[in-house]
Amino acid sequence: MIEISGFGTVLLFFIGGIAFLMVTLLIGKILRPNRPNPEKQTTYESGEEPAGNAWGQFNVRFYIVALIFLLFEAELVFLFPWATVFGDESLASESNGLWSTFSMIETFIFVGILLVGLAYVWAKGMLEWVRPKPKASDYKSQIPPSAYDRYK
Repeated sequence: MIEISGFGTVLLFFIGGIAFLMVTLLIGKILRPNRPNPEKQTTYESGEEPAGNAWGQFNVRFYIVALIFLLFEAELVFLFPWATVFGDESLASESNGLWSTFSMIETFIFVGILLVGLAYVWAKGMLEWVRPKPKASDYKSQIPPSAYDRYK
């Protein structure tokens, strides 16, 4: 029997994953119906008629806020296992004091860097939305004066 190393096992899983993906996509292409029509070919398939070109420009703040959200969300993924280990009393009692102190200091540094990043983003005004300036209504100019005479 052939002996496979750890890297060979990883390679076999990689090849198996790609083969599974290809076979699944091929079976889907064979079995699914293919009936294109003009409505399915539109830019948005949400029931709304598209207004203008799909390559329209958006305010860059949407992207900045989304990236900041993803950054802090990814950082929280790193904090969750740490909090789980420190929340389990059986694991906390088994670790020696030096290791838990080092881990606690390291986590406070990590959270501190996050807070400095948040303060920087806040100070730069990247969390502020562009608010439109209030405009006085000119409803009287749109209504003919004869309409007011009827209600006097």
